[in-house]
Amino acid sequence: MDDSYAQRCRRSLAAEQARSLSATDDWAHVDRERVHRDWDALYQEIAACLDGSRPGDPHVQELVGRHFGIACRFYTPSREAYIGMALLYAEDDSMREFHNSYHPGMVEFLGAAMKVYAERGSGFAA
Repeated sequence: MDDSYAQRCRRSLAAEQARSLSATDDWAHVDRERVHRDWDALYQEIAACLDGSRPGDPHVQELVGRHFGIACRFYTPSREAYIGMALLYAEDDSMREFHNSYHPGMVEFLGAAMKVYAERGSGFAA
């Protein structure tokens, strides 16, 4: 991914999240406890298959589809914002540490899988 596209993805994530936070009273509609439980279960599933799988494998893409579905409980991101989320996981120290607590290669693998999903997937905001 070239630098200008990565920057566009970062900006898309920031702008879309800011709009959504403002429109929804800081995501008051989201059951955060449930989201955290669902992401925890999902990350455990991804970690369990990570060493023998590739980001584009169908079963991995099904898991990433579930990740996208959980993210959509907050708002439906554009393709660029979803890729921006993958970049955030890699670039933010606390996000990297959290995700890699499931598996040392989680951030790299999940980020690559999210990029594949964004390129192939449907259901994204315009």
